[in-house]
Amino acid sequence: MTQLLRKILLAMMLGVALYGAFAFYRGTREIADSLVHFRWAAFGMACALAFGNYLTRFLKWEYYLARLGIRGVPKLDSLLTFLSGLVLTVTPGKVGEVFKSLVLNQTFGVPVARTAPIVLAERLTDVLGIVIMIVVGSAGFPGGIHWAGAGAALVLVVLVLVSSDRFFLWVVGLLDRGPPRLRAIAPKIREAWESLRELVAPRRLILPTMLSVVAWSLEGLALWVILRGFGEHTSVLVSCFFYATATLAGALIPVPGGLGITEGMLEEQLWHFGHVGKFTSTSAMILVRFATLWFAVLIGFVSLGWMRARHPSLLREGMAVAPAAPQARA
Repeated sequence: MTQLLRKILLAMMLGVALYGAFAFYRGTREIADSLVHFRWAAFGMACALAFGNYLTRFLKWEYYLARLGIRGVPKLDSLLTFLSGLVLTVTPGKVGEVFKSLVLNQTFGVPVARTAPIVLAERLTDVLGIVIMIVVGSAGFPGGIHWAGAGAALVLVVLVLVSSDRFFLWVVGLLDRGPPRLRAIAPKIREAWESLRELVAPRRLILPTMLSVVAWSLEGLALWVILRGFGEHTSVLVSCFFYATATLAGALIPVPGGLGITEGMLEEQLWHFGHVGKFTSTSAMILVRFATLWFAVLIGFVSLGWMRARHPSLLREGMAVAPAAPQARA
């Protein structure tokens, strides 16, 4: 737990330094002046919309647990487990959200290898949803379709690899011929792969992708609300387009939480294409990142603390797995 806190604090300090650099580069006095006229109720609304994103994505989590036949987890515990994963939102591509598989393992005995593929399935459907947002909003934005193509190509490649029996057998063959440590984890890799293939079957992509469109549109709407708080009149569709392209860029480049990539692209789009003043663009970018990124980390810590209060043995030193396990399909 101490190591986890250290990593989160390091990422937070990196974020503060980054936003400070943006503000210094643009002009701290001018940005402070723009914040004086900001209607702070808009920031509260943006945080509420971001929380709506988390609740919508929780529905995907429940959907995937049901598809894997994992039962016996109370809804409150399932919600807190999902939200606890937001603690590691600042990991590259949010892959650190596999932390919720560890939480589920220690509280209800569900094997990590069984649920860890949910994280990849979530990321795939998130990218699909964001690509759809970009395609819808790309009208009138030359180059917007390129980001949509990049995201779609990435998803297509991963889906082809996951569904390929030949690729699966090749990976398992490498593990079986590898050193003892790799051979030891081969059964877990095989179990995780089978779970993943079950989750990303084409017929099971439709509902999660629709939920992703709704979830990420809520955060795009949060950007629009913040811009309105500055008195800007950027349209909802354009705001969602800017947010989606910046989010996709941050997801494709392996840096913690997309730090630097998402911020820079969002600010530049607001300024150059959205005709938002450069000082307001910087202020809006910082506020929307606090509402959608760092607010998620805060929610994650609160949920993890609540989960530990309900399950005192969670993350206890030396704790490996909970004694009781819910019914799970073989």
